[in-house]
Parts: sequence; C-alpha cells; structure tokens
Amino acid sequence: MEDLFGFPVPDPYRWLEDADDARVRDWAAAQDRLFQAHRAGWHEKRSWASAVDQVSSFGVSEPPMVRGSVMFVAEQRREDEQRRLLVVDAGGNRRVLVDPVEIDPSGHTGLYAWWPSREGERVAVQMEVAEQPGSDIMVLDVRTGEAVDGPLPRARNTSLAWLPGGDAFYYVSRVPDEELAPGDMRLQRRVRLHRIGSPCRSDAVVFGGEDAPDHYYGLTVSADGRHLAITAMAGPASHNDVYAAELIDPEAPRFVKIVDGGTIRARVLPRFLADGDLLLVTDHQAPCGRICTARRHDTDPAAWRTLVAEDRQAPVDECLVLDDPALPRPLLLVARSRHGASTMTLHDLADGRPLADLPLPGAGVVSSLRTDIAHGRHAWFSYCDAATPPTIYRYDAVSGRTEPETGATTTGRTAEIRSHSVRYPARDGTEITLLLFTPAEERQGPRPTLLYGYGSFGMPMRPWFFPLAAAWVGAGGTYAVACVRGGGEEGQHWHDAGRGPHKHRAISDFNDAAAWLIDTGRTTRDQLAIYGQSAGGLLVTAAATQRPDLYAAVIAEGPLCDMARYEKFGLGCTWIDEFGTASRAEELQWLLAYSPYHNIKPGTPYPAFLLTGAVTDLQTGEAHVTKMCAALQNATGSDRPILMRREPDTAHAASPASKERALTADILAFAGKYTGLSPEKTTMPLQEAVAEQH
Repeated sequence: MEDLFGFPVPDPYRWLEDADDARVRDWAAAQDRLFQAHRAGWHEKRSWASAVDQVSSFGVSEPPMVRGSVMFVAEQRREDEQRRLLVVDAGGNRRVLVDPVEIDPSGHTGLYAWWPSREGERVAVQMEVAEQPGSDIMVLDVRTGEAVDGPLPRARNTSLAWLPGGDAFYYVSRVPDEELAPGDMRLQRRVRLHRIGSPCRSDAVVFGGEDAPDHYYGLTVSADGRHLAITAMAGPASHNDVYAAELIDPEAPRFVKIVDGGTIRARVLPRFLADGDLLLVTDHQAPCGRICTARRHDTDPAAWRTLVAEDRQAPVDECLVLDDPALPRPLLLVARSRHGASTMTLHDLADGRPLADLPLPGAGVVSSLRTDIAHGRHAWFSYCDAATPPTIYRYDAVSGRTEPETGATTTGRTAEIRSHSVRYPARDGTEITLLLFTPAEERQGPRPTLLYGYGSFGMPMRPWFFPLAAAWVGAGGTYAVACVRGGGEEGQHWHDAGRGPHKHRAISDFNDAAAWLIDTGRTTRDQLAIYGQSAGGLLVTAAATQRPDLYAAVIAEGPLCDMARYEKFGLGCTWIDEFGTASRAEELQWLLAYSPYHNIKPGTPYPAFLLTGAVTDLQTGEAHVTKMCAALQNATGSDRPILMRREPDTAHAASPASKERALTADILAFAGKYTGLSPEKTTMPLQEAVAEQH
C-alpha cells in the first residue's frame, strides 16, 4: 500500500514486476501450464487456425518507393515469416535485396524500415530483433546488394532524410548508455548527420539535447538539398514544434523555430515546395485539418495562407504534391475520411482550387500516399476494405488513369462481408459511429459478436481489412468497431474529448456501444466478447471492470492496466500528454478512477479473460499483464477462467507471421468458446481477393 498525495493506493502484486525473481518465474510457468490446459479443451482451435490461414493475405501491402528507375517493394509470401525487400527495375525484373530469414533463420529478425537515396543507388535498411531495444541501420549498394556502411546503432523508431547525391543523410539515434544515468528509460534522442564511410562516432549532432529527453523527431529535406525541417514532439503529443534551417553548412544548421506547438496547441506537418517555401498540414484553428502554405521563416501562424480549407465532416488524412514537368500545372492530391470511408480529390497547387474527385475501388480506406522522387507524375496508394486485403494502386496524373500496380500484387481469399456504419447515442447524448461487419447473407436475430476499440492517441478506426475480423465474420459472427472519443475519427476535438481528464468518456462510449448492440437485439450478453490491443487493451479491461455484466469474454493484447505506474514501464513516460501523470495529485485521481488494476472488486463475477503479451515488452512493459491476471484470478466470483498467454521471442508487435497467425487463432478460439461461435458449423464460402501474379 502506497500513500500518494493522501490517497491509499494498493498494489498487492508489485512483486510481479521483477521478472528475474525466481518466485515470478515459477508463478509465470504455472500460468503457462494453466493456459495450455485450457487451450487443450478448445476443440475447434484447429478449425479457427485453418480459417485464419485461408483469409490471411500475402504479397505487397504498402505502396512502393520509386527512386530514379528503381522501385523498392516489401513483399511477404505465404511461406515467409517476415517481409523481404525487393527491387524492380524499369523492365519489371524483380530481385531480392534483403531477406531477413537469410540473416536470421529463426524468423525473429524483421525488416523494420528502409529509406532509398534520391537517386536509387543506395538504401538505408533497418532490421529489428524481437525483445532487443536497439535497431541498427545498414547502408546497401542497390546494384550489388553489398553493405557499404554501418551499422549505425541505437536508431530505434528513427526518421531518416537523404541529402542529394546519396553520400550523406540525417537520422535520429539514442545517446549511448554509458553517457546516461543508470536506469534512464527516457528516449534521449539526437538528430545526427552521417556521411557514408565515416565512423558513426564522428556523426555530428545537429539537433536535440538534454532539455528534451522524451522527444520524437521527424526529418524533411527539400528536393534541392538546401533546406532541412525538423518536427519535435514530446511523445505522441497532440502538438509539436517545427524548426527550419538553410543547409549552408550541413553539419551546423542554424535553426529557426517557425512553429511553437506549446503556444498554438496544434500539430503541424511540414514539407518543402519547389521554391523552398513550406506546405503545412495542420489542425491549428481547424480540428479536422487544413492545408496551408508559408514562407520557410514565417513564425506567425497568422501569415499562413490556407490552400485547402477544413471540412468539418471529413478530416484530412494525407496529401501529396505532383509536380512533374509533363503536367500542365503542379497538383495537390488530398485524401480525407468521410464517415469512415476515404475520398481523394485533386487540387491546383497554386490556389487550392478543386479540380476533380478521384474514383476509388470502393467505400474503403486509402493510406500511404507516395510519389516519384524528385518530381512526381504518379501517386501510389494502398486501398482496402472489410473484404479486400490491402491492394496497391497507381494514379497517373498525366493520363488521369488509376490502375492496380502490376509490380505490387496481393493474394488471398476472403469471405463475403457486408460493411456498414451506424450511429448510437453515448450516455451524454453524443452520437458515436459504430462500424459493423456481418455476413453478406442477412439473418434476423442475435449473433455472436466481437467488439473492438482503441480510443487513444487520436488514432482513427476505419473499415480496414483484418484477418481476425474476416475469419470471425466468415464463421457467421458480427465484428464491430466502436469509434469512441479519444480516437481521431472526427478530428482533433474528438481526440481531446477522450484523453487526459476525459479518458473516462472513451470507456463509457465503449460500454454504451456494447449496451446498444444488446438492446437492439444484434447480440446478447452471453454472445458478446470484446477485444483491444495496447491502448485498446486498456479500453477493454477498463470497460470490463466497470461493466462486467455486459460481457461473456474479454481479450486484451499487450494492454495497459496499472495506470498508477504505467510511466515506469516501457515507453510509458512519453505518454503523459495522452493519459496524465501520477506525479500530480489531480491527474493521479483521473488515472485511479478508471485504472483497470485498481478497480477490480473481490467477489465480482467477471467474464472470461485472455490477457496476452510478449515475455519482454519494450513498449508497454509486461507487468501490466501479469499483475492484472493475478488480481483478477484472486478476485473473480465467476467460474469463467482468467488466462494469461505469454509469447517468448517476440515483441509488442510485428512477430513472425506464423506466431501472429497462431495468436489470432487462439484469440478466436477463446472468443468462440465463450460466445458460442463455431467455424465448423457456419463457415461461409470464400472468394479470391486478387489473382496471383504470373
């Protein structure tokens, strides 16, 4: 029991935080045996695994990067544990440049990121190994595949921007451990300039310092290499600073702070235009986003010129400049989300005037707009919907045609899924969007339902393709996604309405979604399971501890549960802007009011729980899972099990493909057992999503 600002805060399972303690290892081994004993009784596990395998998509899921005459594509075949990096030449010839399994046959090393030089002759590649905090950067010669530089260490979650010529780039890396105080878990990052062939220890620090220990940095260099812009954000905050510099001396840029995010309380994402001025995507005085232009040293937002105005019904997602000399005028391509579905419009870059609406394959989601470097006529994007795996399309601004990209195909089989959205009232009268995915074949009466939510960091929920959802609906169930406050579905004001002191609204919105599904006859309490990942795991465990009577089963993957100590685990210390801090009395009260671990009540008949996580979770910390599991097992007055599924040799996300599919099958088998959904009895016929490439 701790006394925090006069509040008695119980923590009976604090001892489980020490994973090296022999008692903790014995306890965890006993939990492993308990889980395995229950899993042995899930007789339809094999059928669920087969369903997941059938609906999993393979091939290319994100748009290529095109540099010069070379296309860089990440591809994952059905038999691959990890993605491979391919290069495709102008003649369509494909060649594997990086295959992580050749580097690590165990499959635990993944291709995390890659940044081709502007000329396409070199590529900086970052691999990530599960459970290891460091991520090194290697530089490869694209023609030979040989390493020409690296490794550059401590570059986890970096941003990287090449200078023209391919001989140098800016990147972000952590200060060496020996230069930090023992146990310092803060980010402690610096922006550095690296010249190919030089030792990394000689890389000049150009930005960042001890006054910003928890900052993330984003880097952008102008097409001519004469200007650098840096975004600086304290964790995933709702606002950021922007600095710009002229690169007279690339090793010592003189920065001007052109945006003070703490003053304007807004996000601003900059990119350079051809004349060196800036294109800004911002929610300043526009919660759903607007696009502006500004002089590169303008420090007053009042001087910004609005190019594309805010649409209160359609938040801005992305935009892209197309300025190939073959075009009659430079263009701006803008992607928005309108009622959950994407739209794309074409504008005149000079004045923002709308020119055309681009047709899309359906009412789905567009993401990851990319273009040629340095002057683009093509825009590549990924499209998906509930029944369509991510598929890559190419828009040609000269011809006006949009076609599937032949060098980047996706294969898979999906059930016929009906997708639509409804609005339900929260308890305070606010209208909340609920996305519903059901079998195409209409049937009256309640169905086993899996309800998903996230509700943090302004992340919007959209009708994405999700193999877990496709398998669930293919077995005859309903998959629902609650777009609760705290997400970004309606713009920044929607995020603000569900973060910090208002986080309780996200949780009550989620419980209201469950109640609406039950009250309208779409499901019953005995047929309703809820599922959340990471911050979504916080959402569902908090919802279940507040309203255990609503749910048959709860699945939380890598959740946050102990909100009085979340800052002490993983990257929690960078999330104060989202949740608040236990180091301030008022904010501690916010946290304790909904913290799942602190709101467990002895004797309560809790639903069945499946808490899953990596043995070593460098993002949220594994103690949330262990402490929540122990507290629920001690308290529950129900005969439904409280189970913990630990995964060794993985991380918070991006596990080997076989482990991801095995986890998905376990989640579905657990949810199916406690809601009554059987893949053997109701599986729907599958259809081919996209033809195999020949």
